[in-house]
Amino acid sequence: MENKTNKPHLLTLDNRRKLCLTGVEDVLGFNEEMISAVTSLGNLIIRGSKLHISKLSLDSGEVDVEGVVDSLQYVHNKREKSFVQRLFS
Repeated sequence: MENKTNKPHLLTLDNRRKLCLTGVEDVLGFNEEMISAVTSLGNLIIRGSKLHISKLSLDSGEVDVEGVVDSLQYVHNKREKSFVQRLFS
């Protein structure tokens, strides 16, 4: 995935209760059990319980999450160009 914004991506997890992220470009969706965010290094899925976004600033690319974090998973962007599309673009 291309790094379009050149924002550094940093993830800090404190006792599985507070998660601080930088380099966030967008939040695609969220509820108490899952948050989906686009970062400068790929899409990030945060799973847990009682998740709450306590700070959201897309201008600075900062997001703070509180709750119990069970897992963090980076997933491939399904909208990336295929090999053939990249050859002819």
